[in-house]
Amino acid sequence: MQEESKESVLNEESVAKYTIKDSVFTSLFQEKKYLIQLYRALHPEDQDTTEDELMDITIRNVLTNGIHNDLGFRVGEKLMILVEAQSSWTKNIIIRALLYLVQTYHDYFEQQGVNLYGSKKVKMPEPELYMIYTGDRKDRPQTLSLSEEYFNGKECSIEVKVKLIYDGKDNDIISQYVTFTKVYNEQVKLYGRTQKAVTETIRICKDRDVLKEFLTSREKEVITIMMTLFDEERIIHAYVAEERREAAEESVRKVAEKMLKAGKMSVEEIASYFSELSEEDIREIEKEMLQTM
Repeated sequence: MQEESKESVLNEESVAKYTIKDSVFTSLFQEKKYLIQLYRALHPEDQDTTEDELMDITIRNVLTNGIHNDLGFRVGEKLMILVEAQSSWTKNIIIRALLYLVQTYHDYFEQQGVNLYGSKKVKMPEPELYMIYTGDRKDRPQTLSLSEEYFNGKECSIEVKVKLIYDGKDNDIISQYVTFTKVYNEQVKLYGRTQKAVTETIRICKDRDVLKEFLTSREKEVITIMMTLFDEERIIHAYVAEERREAAEESVRKVAEKMLKAGKMSVEEIASYFSELSEEDIREIEKEMLQTM
């Protein structure tokens, strides 16, 4: 890539990633000095656990579309914490959390060389599941329960509970992250998904002492994370629109084919009913039909 092209990646018209908040979330807590702050925000009663006792167990799939989560870490051998950051509301997070947890336990037992088929009862870290929700609060619950949401509260063979976190407390690392997302949303409303929105978000947050150390020490990296040449949401929308268009065209072709088989209308008359098909298209359909007869 030429230098000129590289520079164009971060110009004022570049489009900010729609996954920006999640990307910054993941990058932030890859550093143990921030991860320990997150742990202490979740467990303020424990001031003895050190950074060295925290182990990153986030599920990552770089080369495949397999299961992956935002953040997972283990506190020694006693606790397994999985945290998801979401800006859009979905109760399906319960099912995803269950899948993340099962995969994480599978990896844990494999790494520990545990024999699950033996007679000796194995030891396993206690799980905690959280979702940090940065969208519109409205009337949201404190906990999402699998049995409540999917089985009408009926006692069943499996239960999963995800604790919801909305704001954090006393300017802790969670409240700072939530504030960061709100500042970003405000700047996007002003400047759209551009580098201007990104740089203003960083400036404002630094001025307000929000993730200041992280944003100052890794500003260039954060900008790179937050920007991309491709607008991922538009790509998805374009793909969906193309799929719908192709499905609609196929439906129209089938109707035209039925009309041809009926033999009651000319090619010109059939074409007049469909803006999607020309007379040439109708003749092509007719030709294909004759070849298969």
